[in-house]
Amino acid sequence: MGRHPAKRGNHRTRLGTAPALAMILMLAACTGSPSSPGTAATPGGTAGSSSAGPTAGTGPTAGAGPAAGAGTPARTPEVVEKLDVGLQLPWSAVFLPDGTAVISERDSAQVKSIRDGQATTIGEVADVDPGGEGGLLGLALSPAFQADQWLYAYFTSASDNRIARMRLAEDAGGTLSLGEAEVIFSGMPKASTHNGGRIRFGPDGFLYVGTGDSQRREQPQDTTALGGKILRLTPEGRPAPGNPFGDNPVYSYGHRNVQGLAWDSEGRLWASEFGPDVDDELNLITPGGNYGWPTVTGAPGRNGLIDAKVVWPSTSEASPSGLEIVDGVAYTGALRGQRLWAVPLNGESAGTPVAYFTGQYGRLRDVARAPDGAIWVLSNNRNPDFALILRAGS
Repeated sequence: MGRHPAKRGNHRTRLGTAPALAMILMLAACTGSPSSPGTAATPGGTAGSSSAGPTAGTGPTAGAGPAAGAGTPARTPEVVEKLDVGLQLPWSAVFLPDGTAVISERDSAQVKSIRDGQATTIGEVADVDPGGEGGLLGLALSPAFQADQWLYAYFTSASDNRIARMRLAEDAGGTLSLGEAEVIFSGMPKASTHNGGRIRFGPDGFLYVGTGDSQRREQPQDTTALGGKILRLTPEGRPAPGNPFGDNPVYSYGHRNVQGLAWDSEGRLWASEFGPDVDDELNLITPGGNYGWPTVTGAPGRNGLIDAKVVWPSTSEASPSGLEIVDGVAYTGALRGQRLWAVPLNGESAGTPVAYFTGQYGRLRDVARAPDGAIWVLSNNRNPDFALILRAGS
């Protein structure tokens, strides 16, 4: 724990740009033992067992086992349907009130809908400059979407990473169309890697933004810089009132590359974060908190720095991207680890992570809950791409 970071730029495989298929896998989150056959696997262990790698807790005792009061997930996801819809490098999924999925494709810059098992191109976001890990990344729907029809997108341009919003309209025949992009926030640093990209509206109605350090290691500890941060903005792109550093969009700092944001039932914000060669993290976010990068990683118990709640010492098991919390369990997709991690939460504590589908479905990019309770888990692979869907049930 608490290793000083290795000098490594990127621990993900560069994907090709050739067209690839995408599949949607429907999963049911059912009660039962994690050892149910055929549903989960961890390296060197039995199906559904937690890996020996990740640890739960904070401070010098991290790694001693599950945090007090938090056990292992009580539900085991099972695949119930596989659907081929022809996506290419899907990055983010959000859902309209009627359950229609809206998905970004990183390299094509297209926004697509999935409805009744069919994928349709809605439109293309202008001025996207894909390359490396950049392109069309996170999506978010306005909390007042039924009234204002705003779809927000985080994307890489020729000069920076920025956020735009567009009207997502539906005509009388049910056809969706994407309006012109209005840039509301810009200036987030870009690079071939570490572009962050996750955006989500919080319970307070403000837009939260996960950024990467863009290989500029001086930025995460500088609260006047935008790299290596979680930002908090108004829907118009201004620093949100009550931010910890005054008229400044920075909400927390000392991050390396945040690609997962989710809130638990009590309104606490959690974030998944890429480590360098070691120490991927699941963090509980405190306003104004310093999460240590690039000084430390993991949970070293250093005064003035906030420890991760879960640490995956080996990035080969994780590289966590999208994050969703359902019924007290944080689900995060692992890219390099090629598995779905489920982390039971109890208040501010996190229990022992459990891995599912290890090596079965490739690189898992995003996790998002649909209005019907299903959880879609997008996957990025050379051929094919696909998504997983979990359902919370008994």
